[in-house]
Amino acid sequence: MKKKLLIFIITYKASFRLRNVFKEIPFKKLKKYNYKVLICDDASKDDTIIYAKKIKQKNKNIIVVENKKNLGYGGNIKKCLNYSLKNNFNYAVMIHGDGQYSPKYIPELVKILDTKPMISASTGSRVLKGIKSALDGGMPFYKLIGNIVLTNIFNLLFMKSYTDAHTGLWAYNLKQFKNTKFNNLTDGYNFDQEFRYMAIMLNKNIKEIPIKTKYGDERSQIHIKYAINFFFKTILFFLIKLKIVNSKKFNW
Repeated sequence: MKKKLLIFIITYKASFRLRNVFKEIPFKKLKKYNYKVLICDDASKDDTIIYAKKIKQKNKNIIVVENKKNLGYGGNIKKCLNYSLKNNFNYAVMIHGDGQYSPKYIPELVKILDTKPMISASTGSRVLKGIKSALDGGMPFYKLIGNIVLTNIFNLLFMKSYTDAHTGLWAYNLKQFKNTKFNNLTDGYNFDQEFRYMAIMLNKNIKEIPIKTKYGDERSQIHIKYAINFFFKTILFFLIKLKIVNSKKFNW
């Protein structure tokens, strides 16, 4: 029996870019899986949902969900993960509807989970092949420096060797996350960071693969806010790990 794979695309004001993202999904390389695609739009005020419904009309195995209110980046991911578990999928892959992370890496991400069951999640790293590769891939220099500094701080405090602790490309081995503890995590942009910390504290293994990304018009204030939150949350997680700080939310 084929294993079940859910590819969920989280969208917010993605518009026509969603169509381009969907076209990049390498379905021919995923024939060994019983796959479905879930497009979950987070109450966009533009024409994103129109493009989502057009995709559904022309393709089978597509599910479109339109959130009645904005759940936030993390909230939207949690909704998709809960859908995955409720419908007994083996694996789930998250793709951003803005096209920054290419769906072409889906087969490689899922293969890791399929062949190495002890791996709980696989992620795409923009820095795994070095700084030059990241810059050649179009990663802005300021983002690269911030990524390296914050990732190294995280690694130092938690004795890990990640190269990109800020990636938004994730594949999940759902068998290892049936406890739904991820529902306690933030609804905001730092969801991936909190999920990584949760995985570490639950002794889950995360495997990286090298990727390249696309960068378009980005709001720098969001990245600055994210970076500040990342730094202070990393310190908080470390203090919780040392049992200097008590936290019901992050008590695993």
